Amino acid sequence: MNRYPLWKYVLIALVLMLGALYTTPNFFGESPAVQISSAKATLKLGPDTAVRVQQALQAAGVRAENAYYEDLGNNGTVRVRFASTDLQFKAKTVIEQALNKDPVDPSYLVAFNLLPNTPSWLQSLHALPMYLGLDLRGGVHFLMQVDTKAVMAKRIQGLQSGTRALLVEKHVRFAGLSREGDSVEIRFRDQETMDAARAVLLAQMTELTVREASDAEGLKLRASLNPKGLKQTLEEAVQQNISTLSKRVNELGVAEPVIQRQGADRIVVQLPGVQDVSRAKDIIGRTATLEVRMVDESVRRGTEETAAVPLGSELFKVGKGAPVVLYKDPVITGDYISNAGASFDQNHQPAVGIDLNGDGGRKMREATRSKVGKLMAIVLFEKGKGEVLTVATIRDELGSRFQITGMESPASASDLALLLRAGSLAAPMEIIEERTIGPQLGAENISKGFNSTLYGFAAITTFMIIYYLMFGAFSVFALAVNVMLLIALLSMLQATLTLPGIAAIALTLGMAIDANVLINERIREELRNGSSAQAAIAAGFERAWATILDSNVTTLIAGLALLIFGSGPIRGFAVVHCLGIMTSMFSAVVVARALANLWYGRRKKLSSVSIGQVWKPKA
Repeated sequence: MNRYPLWKYVLIALVLMLGALYTTPNFFGESPAVQISSAKATLKLGPDTAVRVQQALQAAGVRAENAYYEDLGNNGTVRVRFASTDLQFKAKTVIEQALNKDPVDPSYLVAFNLLPNTPSWLQSLHALPMYLGLDLRGGVHFLMQVDTKAVMAKRIQGLQSGTRALLVEKHVRFAGLSREGDSVEIRFRDQETMDAARAVLLAQMTELTVREASDAEGLKLRASLNPKGLKQTLEEAVQQNISTLSKRVNELGVAEPVIQRQGADRIVVQLPGVQDVSRAKDIIGRTATLEVRMVDESVRRGTEETAAVPLGSELFKVGKGAPVVLYKDPVITGDYISNAGASFDQNHQPAVGIDLNGDGGRKMREATRSKVGKLMAIVLFEKGKGEVLTVATIRDELGSRFQITGMESPASASDLALLLRAGSLAAPMEIIEERTIGPQLGAENISKGFNSTLYGFAAITTFMIIYYLMFGAFSVFALAVNVMLLIALLSMLQATLTLPGIAAIALTLGMAIDANVLINERIREELRNGSSAQAAIAAGFERAWATILDSNVTTLIAGLALLIFGSGPIRGFAVVHCLGIMTSMFSAVVVARALANLWYGRRKKLSSVSIGQVWKPKA
C-alpha cells in the first residue's frame, strides 16, 4: 500500500543529485580577476588574445590561475583569474602595457572583475552560480525609449532618395517625387510609364507597398512600407541601438552588463558594479561619426609614412588599407547614410549595399562623376580618433544607392554593414527611468534577505517538528529539498537573483509547507475516523492531492500574469515564484511520500504513527 517501486526511488535520488550539483556552485565564492575587451568597434578579440595575455604575464612573472576567451556574440572577452588582489593589480598594469602600444589611444580595455571559483568540471556541466542583480551587487539601471518617429522619418527619407535613384537608373521618367507623411508620392504623365515604374519598384524594393493614387492633379503612385517592412525597420533600429550600446558599455569594463529589449521600442541597460552615473551616461550617449573621403593620390601608395603629407590632407595609420593619405574634406558623413546591409555583387561576391538620403546622393554623384578609377575610403571616428574601415576603387559614378565590393566573406560584409549603421545610434533615445544602487546597500540587502529566509526556515522547522513529530521532520526535509531544487533551477537557467527574488524564496517556504500541513491534517483526520495507520497514510496523501493541485494552479496563474504583464523587479519576483510553486509540488507530495513509505511502508503491523496528538471526538 505504502511502497514505491524501485524506479521511483532511483528517479527521486537522481533529481536530488542534480539539484545538489547545480546548487553547489553558489557556495564557492569569487576570485579577483581582470577582463580584457575591445576598445574599438573594428577590433575583435579571439582565443589568440588569451594566449598573448598568458605570455605577457609569464614574461612579467605574474602567476595567473587561468585565462580563457569567452565568445559574446558580436565580440568576445578574455578573462584572467588570480589568487589575490595584489596579483590582480599587477596583472592589470602588465596587460595594458603588453596589449596597448599607444596608451593615449588604447585598443584594449582592461578592467577589474570577479569570477566565480566554481571548479572547471562543474563549469563543463554548465553548473554556474546565479547572477546577482543591481539591488544585491550595486550598480546603475537605465530604461531607455527609442524615438520610433525619428526611425520612420529617416527610413522614409532613405526610401525617397532610393526610389528616385532607382527610377533614374532604369530610365523611367516621372513628373515629380515628394514625401507625403509616411509614404512617397511619384507623379507621371501617362499610364504606360506609371505601370513600368510600378513593376520596377515592386521588383527591386520588396519592402514597399505600391498603390495607385491618381486624382485631379494627374497620375500618381504612392509607395509606403508594407507591414513586414515597418516591423523590420523598427527591429533593425532597436537591434542597432543595442549593438551600439554593447560596444560602448565595454569601455566601462562591466563584468555582466544587461542590455536587452523590453517591449517594442524600449531598451533596458543594467551595469552591475558601476557607480559613476555621469560617466555611464556619457559613454552610453556617445556619438561616433562616419566619413567618406577621397584618397590623395599625389602621395604614392606604399610611401605614405615617409612622404610629406600635402596641405589639406592627413595620414591615417589605423585600419584596413592603412596607412593611407586622405583629403580632410569629406565627400559625405554618416549622417547622410539612411541604411546599409550585406548583399552580393553581380559576380556573386560579398558586398555591402548603402542607401543615402537625397542630399547624400547628390553630393556623392557630384564627387564621383569625374573620379571613376580613383580610390575612396570610409573612416570611422570615435573619441576624436579615425580608423579606416575600407579603401575601394570607384568603378562608376555613385548615387544614392551603391555597393562596396571586395569583401573577404559574407561575415565581413555583415560586420561592415553593422559598423556603417552602428557608427552612431540608429535613432535618438530618451532615458525615462534611472536608478543607482550602492555596493554597501547591495551587501546589506544580501545579508538581510539571507537572514530572513534562514530565520523563516528555522521557525517553520521548529513548529513542524514540535507539532507533527516525525511527519513534521518529513515535511522539513521536503521543504529543504524544495529550496535546493529552486536554487538549482535558477542556477541552471542563469537567472539574475534580485531582492524581490529573495522575497519570493521566503514566500515559497510558507506556501510550500502549506501542502505538507494539508497532508498531515488529512492523515490525522483518517486516524480520527478509525482508519488503520497504513490506510491513513495512503488516504492522507491521495485525498490531499486534489486540494494541493487546485491551490497551486490558481497561485501559478497569478504568477504567470505577473510574469507576462509585469516588468523589472515584478518579473524577477514572478520567475522565482512560479518556479517555487512547481518545485514545492514535487517536494511536498513526491519526496515527503517517499520518506513516509521508507519509514513506515515496510511495517506489516503498524499500530501507530508519529504525527502528534490526534484529537478524537468523545463518544
